Amino acid sequence: MTSEISLEADKEAVKKVIYDAIGWALNKDKDLLFRAVAHDKDFFIYHPDGASTIRGFDKFRNHVENFFMNDAFRATSFDVRELRINLSRNGETAWYSARLDDFGEWQGRPTAWVNARWTGVLEKREGAWVIVQMHFSFASDEKKENG
Repeated sequence: MTSEISLEADKEAVKKVIYDAIGWALNKDKDLLFRAVAHDKDFFIYHPDGASTIRGFDKFRNHVENFFMNDAFRATSFDVRELRINLSRNGETAWYSARLDDFGEWQGRPTAWVNARWTGVLEKREGAWVIVQMHFSFASDEKKENG
């Protein structure tokens, strides 16, 4: 019974980290975002366009500071759907998949990722879950609405 309770508690903690990794932008709470991700050279993000691939926390921090913290950017809403979370047998690794709608503005013009596929891997480090890898993509056989 304890292991089921622990499993559910870990899944809830992982879910919170996933939501923090996208929801931080609504208030530009970059400290919340930075607590959600690994702070090392192995942190990795694939974006739908190849030019935006991020390798390492330092590059990620620069991207956050120069793009998301820019006054021209404003997040307006997001929706995470079909979230599936799995935990490794030893309880130290988790992976997830979801559909994501992410809306914002750049210089007052609407931007959006609609029905993006979002996957990632987390590790439990010093008792806290952090994202070590994320991948955003759009299915080639689905209509994509990027702004």
